[in-house]
Amino acid sequence: MTTEVRVPTLGESVSEATISTWFKKPGDRVEADEMLCELETDKVTVEVPSPAAGTLSEIVAEEGATVGVDALLANIEEGAGAGDASAKSDKGGSAKEAEAKPAQGAGDAAPKAEDGEGERVDVMVPTLGESVSEATVSTWFKKVGDSVAADETLCELETDKVSVEVPAPAAGTLSEISAEEGTTVEANGHLAVITKGAGAGQSEAKPTAGTAHGGDEPAAPKGDTQYSTPEAGQGRADVEDAPSAKKAMAEKGVSRDQVTGSGRDGRVMKADVDAAIAATKSAPATEAQASKAPRAPVSAEDEAREERVKMTRLRQTIARRLKDAQNNAAMLTTYNEVDMTEVMALRSEYKDLFEKKHGVRLGFMSFFTKACAHALKEVPEVNAEIDGTEIIYKNFVHMGIATGTPQGLVVPVIRDADSKSFAQIEGDIADKGKRARDGKLSMGEMQGGTFTISNGGVYGSLMSSPILNPPQSGILGMHKIQERPMVIGGEIKIRPMMYLALSYDHRIVDGKGAVTFLVRVKEALEDPRRMLMDL
Repeated sequence: MTTEVRVPTLGESVSEATISTWFKKPGDRVEADEMLCELETDKVTVEVPSPAAGTLSEIVAEEGATVGVDALLANIEEGAGAGDASAKSDKGGSAKEAEAKPAQGAGDAAPKAEDGEGERVDVMVPTLGESVSEATVSTWFKKVGDSVAADETLCELETDKVSVEVPAPAAGTLSEISAEEGTTVEANGHLAVITKGAGAGQSEAKPTAGTAHGGDEPAAPKGDTQYSTPEAGQGRADVEDAPSAKKAMAEKGVSRDQVTGSGRDGRVMKADVDAAIAATKSAPATEAQASKAPRAPVSAEDEAREERVKMTRLRQTIARRLKDAQNNAAMLTTYNEVDMTEVMALRSEYKDLFEKKHGVRLGFMSFFTKACAHALKEVPEVNAEIDGTEIIYKNFVHMGIATGTPQGLVVPVIRDADSKSFAQIEGDIADKGKRARDGKLSMGEMQGGTFTISNGGVYGSLMSSPILNPPQSGILGMHKIQERPMVIGGEIKIRPMMYLALSYDHRIVDGKGAVTFLVRVKEALEDPRRMLMDL
């Protein structure tokens, strides 16, 4: 039976990739989920696993070829004994069969346990999410020699967006840690080894990074593992750079020692060449800015009391995305204020009954979510995005709810918020908010938003101008409810008022559309019955 190997989903807004490396050739045996080749996109490197065990009978797209999503890469012939390559190698099979399965990020496969030793189980980096290719080991909860239970958390990885806990795949003893805290590891990279079985408690732990390996071999410094990205020009001699990267270096006149490889084992990818070129161009400007605005002089006494901490990946991503939003969008903010009397009265009247029936508390966010979804139908450009010279209008509302966490700001998405009830919205917000604070959100739950609401009022903010969440064209800022004197029917009355701020991309949203949107939100909140009647 023939099984096709096709290009997997490459990530949001990514439609094609270049084949950088084939790890197998026609005629080679392959196991299910064994890495066949590596694809390079303009953002990340994607490994393609084998969908079945068998023999690689044909490679349709060679190295250097550009392929689209779902394009045919190769064919695998399935058959009896296809998955027995490793068994044959243990019984004296051919060297080729014994080497059929390459190590995935660990360099050397874990050796078969000798007589009297427990079985060795590799701990690998789990799937990190769409478009995420690497993570940093932030914390090890166990040390070499510790006993671990199956599914017990061993360590925590930090990606651009979320923290990922790595559970133990089996019970036993942690006998080796191959990626220390602070090490950058790739998806499917090797983290540690667990020795299980009767002799697990007495297994001799292998030295970790930073410990001499025995004999005269020098110890590697902490964090200097084979998963770390090598410095520019220091890639391994036996690593073949991506064909597209070689071509780009030749075309741009960039030498190999100017580029830092981010691929497997320090392989240079095309994106690395582009980054090196960009860094060269920006270096003079950066140096000039540094000379104009040097760090203020600090006395030795003050410097001793300072603390310098590396930014987390999440904080770096937040900084980059917010700055990109300012640089790329024609961002403008319009303001209004809303009288919260009716919403507060409605919430006060029904909150107990609502919680009793639906099991969730009735808050203000569901009112604002429904009001925005209602307004987006009338002003669809606020719910659209720009793609090159085209505008993509979204006939649905995936509402992003900005949430503050101890690690930084994240934006979980309430999908199809326009078709959900108040109870469904409140339930989604409560669930995603809790998991966001616990670092349990998946990448998929923070992607695909079409509009965002940010509530700075919970921290006491009276007025602010929120920054867009690219590629969205609008974000609503909520603020503190504060009693103020208002003129109502010719009389001065005290009313609970909130300032609203809509930041929008003026390239796609005109001032009229932005003001209309904000007025519709105001009208829906000041008279909630309008939302029920679709007015």
